[in-house]
Parts: sequence; structure tokens; C-alpha cells
Amino acid sequence: MSGRAVSSAVTSGTSWGLRSSAMTPEAITSEWLGTVLGADVRITADERIGDGLVGMNLRLALEVPANSGLPASVIVKLPSPDPTSRATGVALRNYEREVKFYAEIAPTVDIRVARCYHGEWHAADHDFALVLEDLSPARQGNQLTGCGAQHARTAVLELARLHGPRWGDPALDDVEFLQRRGAAEAEQLAMLWGMFLPGFLGTFARYLDVEGIALIERFGARMVDWVAGHTLPPTVTHGDYRLDNLMFASEHGGSPVATVDWQTPGHGAASGDVSYFLGAGPLPEVRREIERELVHDYGQALDGYGVQVDDGELWQQYCRDSYGGIIMAVVASQIVGVSERSEAMFAAMATRHVRHALDVGAERLI
Repeated sequence: MSGRAVSSAVTSGTSWGLRSSAMTPEAITSEWLGTVLGADVRITADERIGDGLVGMNLRLALEVPANSGLPASVIVKLPSPDPTSRATGVALRNYEREVKFYAEIAPTVDIRVARCYHGEWHAADHDFALVLEDLSPARQGNQLTGCGAQHARTAVLELARLHGPRWGDPALDDVEFLQRRGAAEAEQLAMLWGMFLPGFLGTFARYLDVEGIALIERFGARMVDWVAGHTLPPTVTHGDYRLDNLMFASEHGGSPVATVDWQTPGHGAASGDVSYFLGAGPLPEVRREIERELVHDYGQALDGYGVQVDDGELWQQYCRDSYGGIIMAVVASQIVGVSERSEAMFAAMATRHVRHALDVGAERLI
């Protein structure tokens, strides 16, 4: 199922003006879920899944009426119970953007996403709730261990199904909630970089070598030029396209790959998503072997949408965008709740993205 198969509950019935009581795990009851699904259902089991760095994810097992067409389980996304992470989700508009992505953008692209049964977000206090398809038996990727060449190929070619349908679409200019990186945003990003870099290095410098630390320290002064150097026509982007946000088919079934966590959708250069994934998804030794050919094949996959991209320009932009993962590691690591896994994840991201930038000579392209 592509993004166009989003349920009408979100497309035409999102509860923008109505107040749901279900914004905490305790409020997720069979009665509430039955109301939003339009059937008499009963929750038979629940478990928290994923890391929930910015939000909370619950898997609910259901007893549903026969012939209702409803699934035996769903995923419910709610605000994070951690005050720091929740404040981050609100300040960065993550909760708002995810609900609006499913309502407005998902039906217009072909990338495989979870079906959305219900979504609501409230401007007054930024509470939100999403009821989504449970993509199991597909299995979540693992940012810590990385992936092999085949999963990397599947993930990168899937990005053409996100980027291609709305490549250079001027209508996206009017979609206010999509993130952008223009001159003003670049200045703000540079300010955040300066604020957070000392804290980042205080925690993560021990994972990096001298060459990597020097690369990071030099980048702040060049960030505005880096942003200004993007040349590809803008399209819809994911913004955090990494293994933890991808569900791959298992031996028990599932789509080849499906993409979750749409809290950072953007309107920008497609090369950013490609570089971000390859920079830290496969381990560096795998990435070095496959990246040049895979970036080329991604460009060829865009042809199916009538998009022609110069191979040399695409490669150059891909190399420049290796800095995007470094920015994510530096900034995001300082604004979400801390856990043992989150530190390990950001350490893996930082070391791999820095190595990526060094390997492809990104600094000389700014």
C-alpha cells in the first residue's frame, strides 16, 4: 500500500477542533478506540515499543468484530512522558507535523507508510494522538548494528517513491508546516550549533578521532554557505530517514520496507535523505563499496516520475549533504531525553557521519 491509501479518518475527519481524552496511555481505553475506529473493539494487551526519543509508541492487541475489516493490532503514538522530550516535540512542531503529514502529504506520494486510522493535534497545548497500522511482522532496522548492502539498496530506492511524485512541485511552497532551510533558517541553525556543540563534544568527543573533531569544529563557521549551496529542486523529504525509522520484511512477511516516524517532514533537497541514510545506515566499509553505484541507481529510479537528474550534480549534492547527519547528531543529542541507548545511537551516528564526510571530501564542496 502506498501513501495514497491513507484512511479517510485523517484525510477528512481529523479532530482539529475536538478534544479527545486519549493523550496519555491511561486514557487509551477500548471505548475511546472503538469511537475513533467506528466499531466495538476491545483492547486485550498493550506494550510500549521503540525508543520514544520524542514521542511514545504503544502496540495494542485488539479483539474486533468479525468482518469489520479492522486489524488485530494497532500502533498508537502519543506525546512523550519525558518533560525534556515533550518540550522538544512541541518546540520543533514534531507532533503537529506528523499528524498533518498523514492528513495532507501521505496521500500524494508513493512511499510505503503505515495506514492512519485516526489523527488529532491541538494547537492550545500541542497534545496529539495517532492510531496507525501495525506493520508487523516486518522488523525495525537497528541504527546501532547497521545494515547490509541489500537492505541499504531497498531503503535508498524506496526514497524515489517519496521524492519523485512531488519533485519541484510549486504547490509545496504553500504547505506551511513542512520544514525548510533557507537563509533565515541557516542562521538559526548556526546559532543552535554554537549553543550545543560544547555539550555534544563533552559527551561524544571520546568516540571521535582528532581528525573528526577538527572537521566538526570547522563546520560551524561554514554552515550558512553549506545551506546556500543546495542546487536540486526541492521536494518532500523525510528528515530523519534512518534504520530505526524503517520496517523491513521478515521471514514472516511484511512490505520490503515501510517508513515510520514522520515528525520532521520537509520541503528541500532529496539528496539530504539519501546521504543521511547511507552515512550511518550501512557500516562505513559497506557504504564505501556501494554508495556511488547506489546513488546513481536512485537517480535512475526517479526517471519513473519523469525526473531527470544530472548524475554528477546528484553525487556532488549527496557528498555535501553528509554534513546533515553531523548536524543531527550534534543538535538532536542535546535536546532529547538521555538514555543508554540514545547515547549509543548518537555516538554511532556521529562517528559514521563524520567518517562519511571525510571519505567523500565534503568540506571542499562547501
